[in-house]
Amino acid sequence: MEWNPETLQNLSQCFFHTLSPAPEPRRAAEKSLAEAADNPNYGLVVLRLVAEQTVDDHIRHAAAVNFKNHLRYRWAPSSDSNSGSTLVPILDPEKEQIKALIVTLMLSSTPRIQSQLSEALAVIGKHDFPKSWPSLLPELVANLRAASQSNDYVSINGILGTANSIFKKFRYQYKTNDLLLDLRYCLDNFCVPLLEIFLQTAALIDYTVSTGGPAATLKPLFESQRLCCRIFYSLNFQELPEFFEDHMKEWMGEFKKYLTTSYTALESSSDGLAVVDELKAAVCENISLYMEKNEEEFQGYLNDFALAVWTLLGNVSQSSSRDRLAVTAIKFLTTVSISVHHTLFSGEGVIPQICQSIVIPNVRLRDEDEELFEMNFVEFIRRDMEGSDIDTRRRIACELLKGIATNYKQKVTEVVSVQIQNLLSSFAANPVGNWKDKDCAIYLVVSLATKKAGGTSVSTDLVDVQSFFTSVIVPELQSQDVNAFPMLKAGALKFFTMFRSQIPKPLAFQLFQDLVRFLGAESNVVHSYAASCIEKLLLVKDEGGRARYESADITPYLPVLMTNLFNAMKFSESEENQYLMKCIMRILGVAEISTEVAGPCISGLTSILNEVCKNPKNPIFNHYLFESVAVLVRRACQRDPSLISPFEASILPSLQMILQNDVSEFLPYAFQLLAQLVELNRPPIAPNYMEIFKILLIPESWKRSSNVPALVRLLQAFLQKVPHEISQEGRLAQVLGIFNMLVSSPTSDDQGFYVLNTVIDNLEYGVIAPYVAHIWNALFVRLQNNRTVKFVKNFVIFMSLFLVKHNSTTLVDSMNAVQPAIFRTIVEQFWIPNLKLITGAIEFKLTAVASTRLICESPVLLDASAVEVWGKMLDSIVTLISRPEEDRVDEEPELRDIAENVGYTAAFVNLYNAGKKEEDPLKDIKDPKEFLVASLARISATSPGRFPQIINENLESANREALHKLFSSYNCTIV
Repeated sequence: MEWNPETLQNLSQCFFHTLSPAPEPRRAAEKSLAEAADNPNYGLVVLRLVAEQTVDDHIRHAAAVNFKNHLRYRWAPSSDSNSGSTLVPILDPEKEQIKALIVTLMLSSTPRIQSQLSEALAVIGKHDFPKSWPSLLPELVANLRAASQSNDYVSINGILGTANSIFKKFRYQYKTNDLLLDLRYCLDNFCVPLLEIFLQTAALIDYTVSTGGPAATLKPLFESQRLCCRIFYSLNFQELPEFFEDHMKEWMGEFKKYLTTSYTALESSSDGLAVVDELKAAVCENISLYMEKNEEEFQGYLNDFALAVWTLLGNVSQSSSRDRLAVTAIKFLTTVSISVHHTLFSGEGVIPQICQSIVIPNVRLRDEDEELFEMNFVEFIRRDMEGSDIDTRRRIACELLKGIATNYKQKVTEVVSVQIQNLLSSFAANPVGNWKDKDCAIYLVVSLATKKAGGTSVSTDLVDVQSFFTSVIVPELQSQDVNAFPMLKAGALKFFTMFRSQIPKPLAFQLFQDLVRFLGAESNVVHSYAASCIEKLLLVKDEGGRARYESADITPYLPVLMTNLFNAMKFSESEENQYLMKCIMRILGVAEISTEVAGPCISGLTSILNEVCKNPKNPIFNHYLFESVAVLVRRACQRDPSLISPFEASILPSLQMILQNDVSEFLPYAFQLLAQLVELNRPPIAPNYMEIFKILLIPESWKRSSNVPALVRLLQAFLQKVPHEISQEGRLAQVLGIFNMLVSSPTSDDQGFYVLNTVIDNLEYGVIAPYVAHIWNALFVRLQNNRTVKFVKNFVIFMSLFLVKHNSTTLVDSMNAVQPAIFRTIVEQFWIPNLKLITGAIEFKLTAVASTRLICESPVLLDASAVEVWGKMLDSIVTLISRPEEDRVDEEPELRDIAENVGYTAAFVNLYNAGKKEEDPLKDIKDPKEFLVASLARISATSPGRFPQIINENLESANREALHKLFSSYNCTIV
């Protein structure tokens, strides 16, 4: 694409139309731009349009946004493995021209455009800086010094913002030599100019404040200092650089000043206060970093900063606009509390004062919390129940108490216990007016509880759990009005959920009907917490691992329970409530599913499924939905096979709709449910299933990698149920074509073996005989060209299955028919060395027995010329059966292609409740060790004296000893 007046006109028109409120011109313009983006120099031309002063500012801004996104996707594009599409990358000559222009253009642009170009520059920097863009930092430094001479803070902040973006990688990337080299380069070039502009701006702030300068003058200066602080954080994150250690006094002096000084001109307005708070929060993050990583060097400044932060917190209001400052300040005190300098908190009255002036005010509910509870229940639960609230005032205040309790547990417990009792007394005096005090008390108990290592149970020293539950929580749960004081109800339900293991079954069971009642609460949070509490109760285990609550406990409540759960999903915003659906899934997995309950359940679930198919948007809800269908089908149909037909009538139309409309997110689930239904059927399979089977054999069905495991699962179901149908009309050739396609790739070869093993397991040898040479050829090619440990293990398992199904002679002869004498080579090079790596109970037994039969039955290995191979195979068998898995399996796990796990549509998610039941092909053999010993005793009796010598010459000493113990334990001898 060339830059000329015509291009300028066309692009300007396109960007103008992208701003149109009318969809037709907007879409047409977006389509034109998407097509143009494939042309060489497109990015460069758009950048020149952004620089064109004669073009309207709105059009230039739209072009700047487009330029940033163009760079984001095409500077270093990655291919989408699921769709196979790859964006055309920006070519190197164009990249160099963009890099030559962008800094100057960014600095000369208006703030809106400058912001977009700064982000675009950061995109380039992420990939190219510093190695492929060595001129960037010197150019930024030169421009920074030039701008500082004229006090041009628009340019200064643009440069600092860009530097902040490109230095952020030092915070998040793992420490490597390459990263430290890049950091050294940045330190060498930027430390001095950073301190210069920081001190220059500090002096300007002091001068402006002392002369009564306006807020408009101070704002860009404070923004500049905030950016300097963020760069300070990035450059100090990995380790303390020498330059910063040498100049710590200058930095810390200014940091302390910003925490202790009031800037009235700015703080009198909300915008100005936010600017000051952001700088103070950045300072708090920096001193927390030094407290964590450079404690020794920082200790001389610690007392002053601790006092400054303490004083600061006393003056920070409860307004949500000041949350970040409050949270970062409390985090600093928390870091100090768990350090060797925790004695700052040991003074008389310090802990009660912290509790009274910092913790309680920040834990108490605010108007913003109530608004979130009512307006965005998903986010409220995410913070409150799921622990994503670590950056909220409530949580961080409790973390401060936990930190202090690390060294002063008894004192913290005493102080907080008194506070809890005071809060409850206040509530008792005026329950309607002081309900937030009770909520605060419950929150303190829940948040300060400690989780026991390796389990889900929690404990607390603040209160006696059962007494607190009975006196404080039960009255809320037994309240007849489920809609009164919903936040208090939610807190009580959360307490019940968290301490569920400590609540005796009779008491908990007595409240079960109340939990069912709360499913009808109008508050989304309350009915979600009620569902979560029921679901978690059903997971409680007593000593010995026995479930505390069983089907008999909940069956009496089942009709009303399921009705309330389905009705709760009719409340606004709970149509796709994952907590309700997870509860349904758990109940269906525990309760006794009668025909009266099964009908409404399958009807309700398929109705929801048909609705979410129109627009899948909540993957967690959708997963629990499909699990619920799967568990209902499995348990109800096992109990009453007459339900299979009505269930099919309900489910199949929904699954066929998913297939017909190509609802890609749901295809893996649909295939797994179809497999489950096929397995429940008795031959002959209905025609509609055979139509699906035909779809299964079309190669196009297998192109999406996310579908493959589910398609294999469905194909296995058909192979097991209708093997006769497979052998007709050339279908077996199609099935083996699918096997060949899957086994040729390291990312899907295990799926190919699943198909092949099912074929061998279910079809007569006469049916597969014409294809056996094709099978061995495909496996030998992969073995020769691209073998992996995973492939070789699967290959050994397949040969073992082939042997036990069709005998050792057929195995040997069919392989040697493809290539003379290849069987012995395969045994020596692959079977023997990899046998010890086999894992899984069925696979372990299968390979151990097959290997035993090979050395005891196969003429090839019993031949006098194969003595050494026979001995090595026995050595490998003994290693497999006598040593624990961790001692014999030590290979690195092979990493899957990362692209297979990216995004919603690209991932296969296994349905636990639709899982394939593993069949043991050797049900008549109970103990592979006994089978080995008995087989060896039998063949040694036919040739006395031959085998002891082979064993002594070829087995490791540890394995000889293990074999001797095996013979002794089974009362057998080898002669």
